[in-house]
Amino acid sequence: MTDQNTSAQAARQRRLSPLAITIVLVVILILAFLGVSAVMTEVLWFRQLGFLPVLTTQWIAAGGMFLIGFFGMAIPLFLAIEIAYRKRPVYARLTAQLDRYQELFEPLRRLVKWGLPAAIGIFAGFSAATQWQAALLWINGEDTGTTDPQFGFDVSFFLFDLPVLQGIVGFASAVTLISLIAGVATSYLYGGISFSGRDVRVSKSTRIQAAVLATLYLLLQGVSLWLDQYRALTGDAGLRTGAMFQDVHAVIPGKQILAGIAILVAILFLVTAFTGKWRLPVIGTALFLVSSIVIGVGYPWAVQQFQVKPDEKSLEAEYIKRNIDATRAAYGINDVQVERYDAVTDAEQGALRDDAATTANIRIIDPEVVSPTFAQLEQIRQYYKFPNSLNVDRYEIDGKVEDTVSAIRDIDVSGQKSWYNKTLVYTHGYGLVAAYGNQRSAGGEPVFLENGIPTSGKLGKFEPRVYFGMNSPKYSIVGGERDKAIELDFPADAESNAEASAEGDTAESNDAAAQTDAAAKQNMTTFSGDGGPKLSNLFTKLIYALKFQDMEVLLSGAVVDGSQIIYDRNPVDRVKKVAPYLTIDESPYASVVDGKIVWIIDGYTTSANYPYSELSDMNELKVDADSTRTDPLGKPINYIRNSVKATVDAYDGSVTLYAWDTEDPLIASWGKIFPGTLKSTSEMSGDLLSHVRYPTDLFKVQRAMLGEYHVTDSDSFYSSEDKWRTPNDPVKSSAAGAQKLAQPPYYLTLAAGAKADPNYSIYSTYIPADEGEASRDILTGYLAANSNAGTTDGKVSEDYGTLKLLSLPKGDPIPGPGQVQNSFTTDSEVSRLLNILRQGESKVISGNLLTLPVGGGLLYVQPVYVKASSGTSFPILQKVLVAFGDKIAFEDTLDASLDALFGGNSGASAGDGGAVTTGDQGSGTPPEGGGDGASTGGSSGGSKGGGSAILNDSLKAADQAMKDRDAAMKSGDWTAYGEADDRLRKAIEEALAAG
Repeated sequence: MTDQNTSAQAARQRRLSPLAITIVLVVILILAFLGVSAVMTEVLWFRQLGFLPVLTTQWIAAGGMFLIGFFGMAIPLFLAIEIAYRKRPVYARLTAQLDRYQELFEPLRRLVKWGLPAAIGIFAGFSAATQWQAALLWINGEDTGTTDPQFGFDVSFFLFDLPVLQGIVGFASAVTLISLIAGVATSYLYGGISFSGRDVRVSKSTRIQAAVLATLYLLLQGVSLWLDQYRALTGDAGLRTGAMFQDVHAVIPGKQILAGIAILVAILFLVTAFTGKWRLPVIGTALFLVSSIVIGVGYPWAVQQFQVKPDEKSLEAEYIKRNIDATRAAYGINDVQVERYDAVTDAEQGALRDDAATTANIRIIDPEVVSPTFAQLEQIRQYYKFPNSLNVDRYEIDGKVEDTVSAIRDIDVSGQKSWYNKTLVYTHGYGLVAAYGNQRSAGGEPVFLENGIPTSGKLGKFEPRVYFGMNSPKYSIVGGERDKAIELDFPADAESNAEASAEGDTAESNDAAAQTDAAAKQNMTTFSGDGGPKLSNLFTKLIYALKFQDMEVLLSGAVVDGSQIIYDRNPVDRVKKVAPYLTIDESPYASVVDGKIVWIIDGYTTSANYPYSELSDMNELKVDADSTRTDPLGKPINYIRNSVKATVDAYDGSVTLYAWDTEDPLIASWGKIFPGTLKSTSEMSGDLLSHVRYPTDLFKVQRAMLGEYHVTDSDSFYSSEDKWRTPNDPVKSSAAGAQKLAQPPYYLTLAAGAKADPNYSIYSTYIPADEGEASRDILTGYLAANSNAGTTDGKVSEDYGTLKLLSLPKGDPIPGPGQVQNSFTTDSEVSRLLNILRQGESKVISGNLLTLPVGGGLLYVQPVYVKASSGTSFPILQKVLVAFGDKIAFEDTLDASLDALFGGNSGASAGDGGAVTTGDQGSGTPPEGGGDGASTGGSSGGSKGGGSAILNDSLKAADQAMKDRDAAMKSGDWTAYGEADDRLRKAIEEALAAG
C-alpha cells in the first residue's frame, strides 16, 4: 500500500501543473497571433494596392518549393534509416563497445528516426524556398532568339534552364549522400557492418542499400559533370568571361569524358549490389578520382601553360571576339553610335552661334550644392525637409522646354515627441519646389518657377500634398469621418509672409500679439484618397498595434471610422515589394505629371548567366563621387535591361508598372508569372513620357563597360591599347585625403555630335585608363544617351535611349576635367578673385564641372558658390568659370563669361543674361578694363585700380552685410534681408574694383 501511494504521488509530481499548462498555452497563442497579424498586415497592404496576386504567387511558389525541399530530403533520409534498421541482422555478434552504443541509442531511436529527417528536411526546405524565382522563370521562360556560339543553344537555356537543372542535380546529390551516410551509420550500429581484424563483413541488405545509393550518387555526378561543360560559358576563371581556348579544347572535353567515367563506375556499383564483389567498384572509384585530377586539372593546366601562353593573342582571338560581341549585346551597348569628333581648341568670336539652343540650356544650378539654399528659402517650417541631392528635370514653360532643378518639400517628424503629432498631425509634406537650371537671381539665389506655400508658379494646378516620400514617417493614420480636420496641411501665415515679402519695403507691424496669433493658426486637412488599409474594426487595429508596437493605434479615440493606416511609404520600397524581381535604380525622382506629383522609378532585370558576357559587380560600377557604396555585398551581373518604368503617386501611394523593354525575355517571363501587373507603354500619357529619362544606374554600368568594350577588334582589345575610364571627380576628389571617385554623369540639354539636334541627355566623359603619375587627364571620348522619350500619348520616341560615343582625336589632346580644374585653381587671376570672395567668414564652393560639345570643341562650365562659414549659411551663386581649349574666363554670369571667353561675343545667349552682373548690372558684357577676358592665363572682369584702404573697407562692409542678412533670415524679416543683400553685392563690387 505504501508503495502504491508513493507511485501515485510521484505521478502527480510528474504531471504539469495547471498554471504551467496555462502559461504554455498563452505563449503559443501569443506567438500564433503575432504570426497571424504579420500575415494579415501584408495581405491588407497588397490587397489595398491591388497587387495581392504578387504576394500570393510568392507565397505559393516559396511554399511549394519548401515542401519539395522538405519532403525531397526527409523522405529518402527516413527510408534510408528505416530500411537499414528493419534489415539489420537479427543474430549479429556485436562488440562490447557497440553493444553499449546500442543501449544508449535505443531509447532515442524513434526520436532520431523521425526527428533527424524532419530537422534536416526543414533546412533543405528553406534552402529550396529561396529559389522560387529561378523555379518560376524555368517554368515560364521565354526564348530569346539568340544562340550561343559554342553549343548553339538558345540563350534562354543559360538564363532559365541551366541554373535550375544544376540546382536539382546538386540537391539530389546532397540527399543521396546524406541518405547513404545515415544508412551506413545505422547498419553499423546494428551489426550490418562489422570489422574483424582486416576483414570487413557487410550484410546483404546493407550491401544492396549502399550499392544502390552509391550508384545513384555517381549517376548524379555524371549528370553534374555533363552540365558543368555548359557552365564554362559563364565562368570567369579565364582571360575573359566565357569559354576560352583552354576551356573549349581541354575543360569541356574533359568534363564529357569524366561524365562517362562516372556513369561506368555507377554501373559497377549496381553490379556489386547483386554480386557482392566490391573490388571492381572500388578500383573504378580510385580510377575516377585519378582521372579527375589528370583530365580535370592536369591536362587543362598543360594546355594553358604550353600551348596557350606562348601564343595567347592569336589562340584567344576567336574567344575574345565572342566575349566582345556577347558583352555588348548583354549590356545593351551593341548599337552605340560612334562618331569621330575633331574638337577644336581655339575660342573664336561667335563660335557658339550654331549652338544657341544648347547654350541657352546650360545648367548653372548644381543640384548637389543648392539643397541648403532651397531649405533656407523654401523650407518655411522646421517640420519640412529637402533632400541633400536635388533632381534635374525638365518642363515646358511658355512653349519652351526648360531644364530645372527640383525637389519635394517632404515632412520631417524627427522633432516631434508625442505619438499624436507624429502619427496624426504631421502626416505629409507639401509641394514641389522647382528652379530654372540656367538662371540665377541678382543675389545669386535660384530663380524659382514653382515655389511657396500654398504652391504657385509655372507648373499649373496640381495636388501638392506628399504622403509618400523619401522621408515620410514610418506610418501615419489619415483620413476618416471627422467633425474637425486634424492633419496639418500648411502654416496659415506662410501665404501672408510670402505676400509681405513680395511687397518690398513694408512698415513693420507693432502688434506683436497679432503676429503671434497669426503664426499659431494652421490650415488643416483630411486625407481623401485610398492610400492604405482601413482601420475598420477592433481586429485590424489590434494587428497594426502589434505590427508597429504602438498600443495607441488600438486605444486612441482619434482613430475614427474610415481612418487609413499608410506605411511602407518610401516609393522605392513600394516598387520593390510589388515587383520583387526588379533591381531598383538608386535615383528616383518626383515630377508634376497630369496634375499630380508622381515618383518615377526605373527598374532593371538582371542576370549573371548570359553566355560569354563579361561578369561585373553592379554595385561597384555604380559608385561615384555622388553615390558612394552602401551595400557591402556584391551584385554580379552580365546582363541588364531597363525593363520597367514605375510610378508612385505621391498623394495616395498607388503604384503603376509599365513594361518598358518589350524585347527583354526576363520581363516577358515575369509578365507571365504575374499576369496583369505590367501595363503597356501605350497607356503612358504624353506628360508622363516627357519626364521619363534614361536611368542613371544603367548609364553608369554601360559607360564602365564601354570604357573597354568600345574596342571591337580582338587584337586591339587584347593589347588594351585604347582602354578608357571615367575621370575622377575634379572637385570632390581634389580635397586633401578625399577618396578618388569617378565623376558622376550629368543630365543636360545638349547636342551630341557635329550635326546632332539638342536633346535632354545624360552624359559622361572618358580619359585614358592609365593611372598613376604617368597618366594623362586628356579627353578620349564623350558618351551621351538620349533621355527624351517624347510627348505623345502612348508613343515612345524612336531616338530615346540612343547611345552616342564621340571619339576624340589623339593627335591634338583636349584637356580633361582634371586638367581644367587644375587650370582654374592655379590661374593667378582666378585665384585672386577667389581669395577676395573668401575674405571674412565666407567659404567658396566649386560646383559641378560640366562638359559640353559646342563650338566645334569642348566647353567646360563650373558655377562658383559662396556661403558663410558660420551662423546661418547657404550657398549663393556668385561667379561662373568657363574654359575652352587653353583659355579661361571668370565672370559674374555665364553670359558674361562666354562672351569674355569667345572674343567679346560668344554668338549665343545663356539663360542667366538677366541677372545683375558685376560692373554693368546685367548687360552680359565684360566690364571695362577686362579686355576680352580670355587668355591663356585666365581672365577676370574687374578693374585693377584702387588702393588697399578701399579694399579693406569694402571687405568689412561685405562682412557686416552678410551678418545682417543672416540675422534677417533667422528672424524672417525679408525686407531687411533684401536691403542687406544689396549692400553685400555693392561691397563685393567695390572690393573687386579696388582689387
